[in-house]
Amino acid sequence: MLDTCQKIMSQDEAVSLTRAAQAQGKKVVFTNGCFDLLHAGHVDLLNRARSLGDLLILGLNSDEGVRAQNKGPERPIVPQDQRAAVVAGLQAVDAVVFFSKPTPEELIEAVAPDVLVKGGDWPEDKIVGAAYVRSRGGQVHSLPLVPGLSTTALVSKLKTSCP
Repeated sequence: MLDTCQKIMSQDEAVSLTRAAQAQGKKVVFTNGCFDLLHAGHVDLLNRARSLGDLLILGLNSDEGVRAQNKGPERPIVPQDQRAAVVAGLQAVDAVVFFSKPTPEELIEAVAPDVLVKGGDWPEDKIVGAAYVRSRGGQVHSLPLVPGLSTTALVSKLKTSCP
């Protein structure tokens, strides 16, 4: 197991880690997201994603990528290096890789995971990279979210509770 700093890696390093794991017959899982204001829903999703394989690669939206998603002018709240350190500190996560493009499609195709996971707010037919993963014989999962737990809901609650 890598320490937290070593878990934050380049795309090329994640590809090498993936290939080595797959050569040993291990199943590699990939998920992605912003992970701004990490909450129990995130941890639950990452734990369930990791349970679908032997290694979990997390594609993390860069600050630029978060802003491009129109999540609001205040987002991300937590800068990318801090978000990466937090998710890398989770036992379920084996590697964290930044991506700046609007979607993680190029990263998914480079990593070539065996399993692709997103939260249940993404129907399987809308998950970026699903067709590619399936074309390689992989699986795609849209895992149910914990009701009421989202960063957007948390930000909204904070705004209404502060004068």
